[in-house]
Amino acid sequence: MTEQNPELIAGRYRLVERIGQGGMGRVWRGVDQQLFGREVAVKEILFPPGLEDGDRATLLRRFTGEARAAVTLSHPGIITIHDVVEHHGAPVIVMEFIRGESLAAALRRQGRLSVRRVAEIGAAMLDALEEAHEARIVHRDIKPDNVLLTRDRVVLTDFGIAHLADATTKLSHSGIVIGTPQYMPPEQLEGKRPTPANDLWALGATLYHAVEGQPPFEAEGLHALAVAVFTRPLPPPVHAGPLAPVLEALLTKDPEQRVGAAEAARMLASVLRSLPARDDDADAVQEPEPGHDPTPTPTPSSTPAPDAAAEQAPPPAPPAPTPPPTVRDSGAAPADPRRPVPDRPTGPPPAPTPAPAPAPTPSPAEDLVSWGTTAAVERDERRSVRSRARTRRSVVLGAALATLTAGSVLTWTLSHQDEKPHGGGAAGSGSGASSVTVVIGVDAPLSGGLSSMGLGIRNSAELAVRTANEKGHVPGVKFELKAVDDMADPSKGEPNAVALASDPKVLGVVGPLNSSVARALVPALAEEGLVNVSPGNTDPALTLGTAWATGTKSRPYETYFRTVTTDVDQGPFAARYLHDEAGKSRLFVIDDKSAFGTGLASGFTAEFEKLGGTVVGTEQVDPSRSDYPGLAAKVRGSGADAVWFGGYYDTAGALSKALKEAGADIPLMGGDGMFDQEFLTIGPKTDGDLALNIGVPAEHQAGGPDFLTRYREAGYPEQAGWYGPYAYDAAWSLIEGVKSVVAANGGKLPRDARTKMARAVAGAAFDGVTGHVAFDEYGDTRNRRLTVYSVASGQWKAVTSGPVGG
Repeated sequence: MTEQNPELIAGRYRLVERIGQGGMGRVWRGVDQQLFGREVAVKEILFPPGLEDGDRATLLRRFTGEARAAVTLSHPGIITIHDVVEHHGAPVIVMEFIRGESLAAALRRQGRLSVRRVAEIGAAMLDALEEAHEARIVHRDIKPDNVLLTRDRVVLTDFGIAHLADATTKLSHSGIVIGTPQYMPPEQLEGKRPTPANDLWALGATLYHAVEGQPPFEAEGLHALAVAVFTRPLPPPVHAGPLAPVLEALLTKDPEQRVGAAEAARMLASVLRSLPARDDDADAVQEPEPGHDPTPTPTPSSTPAPDAAAEQAPPPAPPAPTPPPTVRDSGAAPADPRRPVPDRPTGPPPAPTPAPAPAPTPSPAEDLVSWGTTAAVERDERRSVRSRARTRRSVVLGAALATLTAGSVLTWTLSHQDEKPHGGGAAGSGSGASSVTVVIGVDAPLSGGLSSMGLGIRNSAELAVRTANEKGHVPGVKFELKAVDDMADPSKGEPNAVALASDPKVLGVVGPLNSSVARALVPALAEEGLVNVSPGNTDPALTLGTAWATGTKSRPYETYFRTVTTDVDQGPFAARYLHDEAGKSRLFVIDDKSAFGTGLASGFTAEFEKLGGTVVGTEQVDPSRSDYPGLAAKVRGSGADAVWFGGYYDTAGALSKALKEAGADIPLMGGDGMFDQEFLTIGPKTDGDLALNIGVPAEHQAGGPDFLTRYREAGYPEQAGWYGPYAYDAAWSLIEGVKSVVAANGGKLPRDARTKMARAVAGAAFDGVTGHVAFDEYGDTRNRRLTVYSVASGQWKAVTSGPVGG
């Protein structure tokens, strides 16, 4: 069939124009000449290549019969099939022509939709699915491409394609997995017989994508994606608000525990009742607060899209590269509510309720010391259900991956590289049935505005745990991970500490990321004698005491350590860079009056003058202002050849802009409070400005390339981020601590292992991802390094990295 030589299909359907094509078919806009030129959508099914004639005939009969059965469905939410015919030995489906757009197209255009709009779409889809399921028809391939949006309808399409693909699989005996992997439930990945529960998972994944802007599970390669679906908890939604419990219920991994259609419909109705009414012409999202949905979305455009299957829509664009890490941490208290950066300096954003952390598996060991019980798990029925589901998934994962190795209709295939052990570590003796379980906790922001960093921390710590287990690094011990979400909210610090400390199997905690959370979490963990190692927070007072700035140091918490350097090193490091490497001798020093800013300014000034430099002027600014023309003129008149600023990116941006407008062509440099992507958007000419970031990029660290390779092969959907390597080393320091405690007790874990961990971690020394890992007498890392970034062509570019000692 061609547009140049249009032909009649079944003697009545004339093709007008081709509007879509993919691996399974071509879609045409046509007219029904026997019904007064009614517009129709004509879908020509393309058979897989290489079919034998007998298989082709069998497939044609089977598909035609099943597609005609779908004609019996009559529901406004299911596309109407007018006719199913044969043309040149291939099936052709004639459907109603719908003017609208697919949900996939809407998401490509808008990024994500409002909570209310997604709930409305979900309610309409559920109503349509209940109709299909009552007719004993399972869709098998629900995804955003197969959902059409019009002004007054939400329409499911392509029931027939799943039947065709399934029939093709049976005929070829190829083991092909039917569906689109990002939206497939675990049981479908196993190749089990489809049930209505399959469609409910796919619905949940579709709604998750619609409200969050990305599918719930993503990874490179089918193997990694399958591992993520089977083993990873649902990433807590950030934008879903009251819709989050519905998504969690639909995306329950065990189909027997998954919510049914009727209950899901009731939950969605409750969500809609709880939300404010929307304007009829509103549908887009204007970045509302997480959990809040004030802005309805505009009506979809009226472009022709008669069939929203994957054959029509291009594949989703890959996620944008992660920008350089932005500052999210400070020893300073929140000071300015207008600034959007949590913790440094603003308070944390609201976030939906996080998914519960996985419950630890009880140890069956009898020859090792029995310590702790599972009473807390048994008291929580939901955790118990998830624990059983996790055990089941570990059994079926191998069978599922065996099914997947045959490939899929989407040409997702497994390579030899994909079959490396998950986690990348070499297989060792492991921990068999006689091992005792040790749990390593993680406290990080797993939801909310900082979740990309928090999830990278959690994943990296888990990679360390898996590697230790695969290598059998501590004989007789199996490690598990237990993650809790602090949402970057200081009020979560103490409750999270109590939750972790109440589990007697938890012997150490990785985290937190933020200093404001640490100020609540660390004392509570210390009271319980539970050691924790942070990969991110930088408040000097946590290790040096509150009087550190006066030269009086005292360690307040013997159980607290960290693998990154602190704010105390930023000013001196910047002074050495500007004086020794950039050749600047006359500096103007400005700060924003915050504890963080004044600390950076005083540390910089002392070191710069010690090096022989001259501070030609100092000033403190009001961060609530957005322009500083008088100060810019003062700086220009001082003869300074650079400005050092202690504070945050928004004030730094305003200062940079004022300096450029005043004709002061000199660089502005700040600490990691200035190192943020938003700084680049505030001033029109920020090229040449400089900022510090604590730590070193992973690719420039001793074990960074190997770590990144193993992290990628593990299939985590989130990037490791700036703090991932430091989280891996934090977790490994705890693993080394357990190893030391076990070795000192004759190869067995003692009953008082928790109380011995702080001393064991203090003595840990090993070559990690970030270099040599060891701690000083205050619990700070001995491997203290920072990186200088410069703005070039509107982007942060790494200039140099080095130790704080120069």
